[in-house]
Amino acid sequence: MEKLETEILKILEEDCRYSPAKIALMLERPEKEISDAIARMEENGIIVKYTAIVNGEKLSEETVQALIEVRVTPQKNNGFDAIAEEVYRFEEVKSCYLMSGGFDLAVFIEGKSLREVARFVTERLSTLDEVLSTSTHFILKKYKIEGTVADTADTEGQRLSVQP
Repeated sequence: MEKLETEILKILEEDCRYSPAKIALMLERPEKEISDAIARMEENGIIVKYTAIVNGEKLSEETVQALIEVRVTPQKNNGFDAIAEEVYRFEEVKSCYLMSGGFDLAVFIEGKSLREVARFVTERLSTLDEVLSTSTHFILKKYKIEGTVADTADTEGQRLSVQP
């Protein structure tokens, strides 16, 4: 990867709202050169998606997020890829990673309630033939999201309530 592309990616990772014109000013390069580099990275799959980082604790809509560690049996010709694809195609799955260690997949999901997440694990995920075991961890609070510290100013010094 070229140095210019690396510099552009750093800027976009910090704030994807920057326009090619603004990035061109920041890097002291022609806007067309920046636009062309961004287009190449999009075409080559280096830039996959532009997104906003949302602090769900600030929203009125309640959701439950969980990390599910999954131990699977790899398939003979496909290894972990085929079972990972089967898992990440579920609508509830927000992220899916192949991991080293005691579990093979780290699966992040989102649901409307604890019951909905539990039902997903027991009725959909654990029933897949290749799934040997799961371990579910509910996310209680996010302190840092995708490299950005979540705003905790309004709860500073307060304890997290464990009451429903």
